Amino acid sequence: MVREERKTASIAVVFDMDGVLFDTERLITDCWMQLAKEEGLLRMQEVMETCIGTNTADTIQILKKEYGENFDVAFFLEKTSFLFHQFIKEHGVPVKKGVYELLSYLKQEEVPTALASSTKEKSVLSHLEQTKIRSYFKVIVCGDMVKHSKPDPEIYCRACEGLGVLPKDVYAVEDSFHGITSAYRAGIKPIMVPDLIKPTEEIRTLTTAVFSDLLEVKEFFSELIKKEGERK
Repeated sequence: MVREERKTASIAVVFDMDGVLFDTERLITDCWMQLAKEEGLLRMQEVMETCIGTNTADTIQILKKEYGENFDVAFFLEKTSFLFHQFIKEHGVPVKKGVYELLSYLKQEEVPTALASSTKEKSVLSHLEQTKIRSYFKVIVCGDMVKHSKPDPEIYCRACEGLGVLPKDVYAVEDSFHGITSAYRAGIKPIMVPDLIKPTEEIRTLTTAVFSDLLEVKEFFSELIKKEGERK
């Protein structure tokens, strides 16, 4: 009996992490707002939204621009990090709806997947291990592995290189404006699943689609792969 050769999908998917796979953007925001209230820091909500999707180096520059060069950024980030990890230790990493279903489906269809997160590698790997999804990703690129953070395309270019695929064949699943812009500039097709910030008309022009959750993203890829199979 001749076994039929499996035809793999000719696409790849790169995921952002915070706000896409995990409901951590909301948690980080709560920690920042708590400390801002204690320290009397104004406009923290607006500043936080500007920082979403950036790495630590760019976050530091944003905070200093808003609160001055003498602002104790190290203390602020250390304290908010403590509050964040204290919650994670007590309650675990909050996983977004549809994560396991979507990742399992892409693995079943042999779609190469990568992670492109502005968060530091240590935290990224810790979150992935805790939620038992580390094995789904062939490539992981973190904020401390690149020189320029989102909206620069570097992190997505690195992910494509690691997967060995052309950007035009890749979809990025993102929640932030910086992330959408980064993927678009890399030549990737961005899919937005809004988290804390709703898409503007300008951002919509950069996206391939906007969905409310990852289960809808799963349906999108299911239809895409189905149509691809029919054409073969």
